[in-house]
Amino acid sequence: MDKQGHYHIQVSGLGKQVKSGDRLLSILSDINIQIPAASAVAIVGASGSGKSTLLGLMAGLDLPSSGNVTLLEQSLNTLNEDQRSKLRAGRIGFVFQSFQLLPGLSALENVALPLELNGESDSRERAQAALNSVGLQHRLTHFPRQLSGGEQQRVALARAFVIEPEILFSDEPTGNLDKQTGQQVIDLMFSLRDAHQTTLVLVTHDEQLASRCDTQYTLDAGVLS
Repeated sequence: MDKQGHYHIQVSGLGKQVKSGDRLLSILSDINIQIPAASAVAIVGASGSGKSTLLGLMAGLDLPSSGNVTLLEQSLNTLNEDQRSKLRAGRIGFVFQSFQLLPGLSALENVALPLELNGESDSRERAQAALNSVGLQHRLTHFPRQLSGGEQQRVALARAFVIEPEILFSDEPTGNLDKQTGQQVIDLMFSLRDAHQTTLVLVTHDEQLASRCDTQYTLDAGVLS
């Protein structure tokens, strides 16, 4: 299916406030973004500018104080938590700075998990193919503690892409990696994106990563430019 010409994410008038003592603290204010299918978008800005909050709102992990997010043509404001979770299942992948692998599972088991949760019968075969695609066919039975940071992030990428997601949300994917390993992970992420025509939405401090994206947005004190 040709995914071009569709918006995978539409954000309109988005605001987020949280209570701080007896005051309301504004984290995001009047954010408007349209993200076309199969595009790569970087959200950059200083620490505390609201980048991770915006990512969470776009993914439906949290709800805004005002405005709306339309994710894969569904208005998130109209869905409850279970419905938002169902919308993400099998369609949206995540990669985080801290890898978030389950320590008691092997690389193969970590990658197979989202498929098993979706009731897929060929989860191990597909997980093995995903690990092959990130160059970790020799690490299938290794546990996260036995892997380097770069290897753990490659397992996390394999886990995210094994479901062939329509959208990948990633928060500082190179944040815990040295420059060379980070570059390898960036190259891998974009080659997987090209293979699956996945929309990438990346929060990053990494200028090299941001420069690879089609569009860059800068958040400054909760305002997007």
